[in-house]
Amino acid sequence: MKGLWLPFFLVGLTAWAVPPGMPICERPHVVAPAEEQPFPEEVQRALDALVRAELTREPHAGLAVGVLRGAQRWVGAYGQRDVAHGLPATPRTTWRMASITKTFTAVAVLQLVEQGRIELDADIRTLVPAWPEKRWPVTVRQLLGHLGGVTNYGRFGPSHDSGPVDTAGALSLVAGYELEAEPGTRFIYSTWAYNLLGAAIETVSGQRYGEYLQEHVFGPAGMEHAALDDRRTRDEHHATGYRIRDGQRVASKVIDVSGRFAGGGTRATIEDLLGFGGALLDYRLLSRTSSGWMQTPMSTRDGRLTDYGMGFATWPLRGHYVVAHSGAQPETSTLLLLLPGEDVAIALASNVEGQAASLKRIAYGIIELLLEDTGPRLSAHRQGPVDAVVNEALGRVFGYGLAYHQWATHGPGTLPGTGALPEAFEQVTRLLDRAAIERAPDTARERILAAHEPREDWLFVRVGAHMARTLEEALGPERLRSYSARGPLAFFNDYLAVCESRQCPEPFRFNEALRADLRRLTGNNIEPSRH
Repeated sequence: MKGLWLPFFLVGLTAWAVPPGMPICERPHVVAPAEEQPFPEEVQRALDALVRAELTREPHAGLAVGVLRGAQRWVGAYGQRDVAHGLPATPRTTWRMASITKTFTAVAVLQLVEQGRIELDADIRTLVPAWPEKRWPVTVRQLLGHLGGVTNYGRFGPSHDSGPVDTAGALSLVAGYELEAEPGTRFIYSTWAYNLLGAAIETVSGQRYGEYLQEHVFGPAGMEHAALDDRRTRDEHHATGYRIRDGQRVASKVIDVSGRFAGGGTRATIEDLLGFGGALLDYRLLSRTSSGWMQTPMSTRDGRLTDYGMGFATWPLRGHYVVAHSGAQPETSTLLLLLPGEDVAIALASNVEGQAASLKRIAYGIIELLLEDTGPRLSAHRQGPVDAVVNEALGRVFGYGLAYHQWATHGPGTLPGTGALPEAFEQVTRLLDRAAIERAPDTARERILAAHEPREDWLFVRVGAHMARTLEEALGPERLRSYSARGPLAFFNDYLAVCESRQCPEPFRFNEALRADLRRLTGNNIEPSRH
């Protein structure tokens, strides 16, 4: 494999006591195909322990976890896919994918874009004539990024999931509603928008949506058991769904998801989902260029980032560039998380609803375990509200800069922005000026929170990425990777030390006032790194 404000669709969970008699977890099933390697035994034990610790926090039934890092692979299955019959979860268990289906749809659309059969900026009505004319045209690109103004579930009662429907029936569920906003002006997450894309896939390919996925997405990714989630064709390996009510595990509500076919209507095993993640990292489903489009966050017309690309949410996490999608439906909670700049894929599926926060904790714990065991974090010594604002800005320059550098250097990304770097460094210096922050702290913080966006010409991204590139050239890639664990103060201190030894032009060294702030926040003088 090649060495990278949307809500994560994650909600908080109530901490329930574990009901009596509930199994915590079974021994994990670990599978390592011949062409791949298992993680070292100590890493496998640590992964297993991490998952088990999470499962003690609250009720669960079945859970599957898969991890890829380069050629290394680990899959664990825990608990029961069917509690009433005592059937264990295994790697062969199939789970509802819910909204992860959107990533399959986005891949299919971009494949057809690569072939010249779909134009990203085409009006969807040229591909789906059954979609009635609205006040504004809606493009394929806008639908992929949830910028088309199409409504979501909130306007619907429960009846739309009561029975099987075909593509025309799924489109009719939403066809009568007007757009909630002018396309391009507002992010509105919408499963129905993805149903329109599914219909476009059928028009252009001449295949039913499920058939297209089998031939062009599931097959090439080795997703042997992935399919549309038709309750009538499920086999004995499918997980029975549960939800937690008043601290007790009860059966999920029975719904039909054919009306969500391209936005939430598939099922797969954990190995299927992990295989899909690996195929994306390997560029087996899309070219490097198309993968970069998919993973690039889109923005509204006024330059505000949505933190969602084409079928995936994106955000920086301690200098990692995260590409992810979660899923939530009756019977299931799912998560697929990729780090394209670091060749990592993490897949999770549970047959208990409302487990988004739990899956997120597991995924973040895996990232820390695999990529951040590199020394203690340098903590800030803050002495008031101005220090807090300055420290937050340093963290954002570091987080966005390192993440985008890794994604653009080792993944399919491209660094954004057009402005000159010396001026960008000067702008950051002015933003972090203590006197200006003291005069108008709310205004200063608002500007800092927007400084990574297109409306500010990606200021923090460009400055932070230049700093990361400088550190990688001077200290090497291994040292650069260490900053995810060591934190923004270590990142800034080492950068300034490198600049001192290299005699960087003054704008690239910020100014003495900011350097003094760094010394105070760090609690000691900055010393040059050895390199």
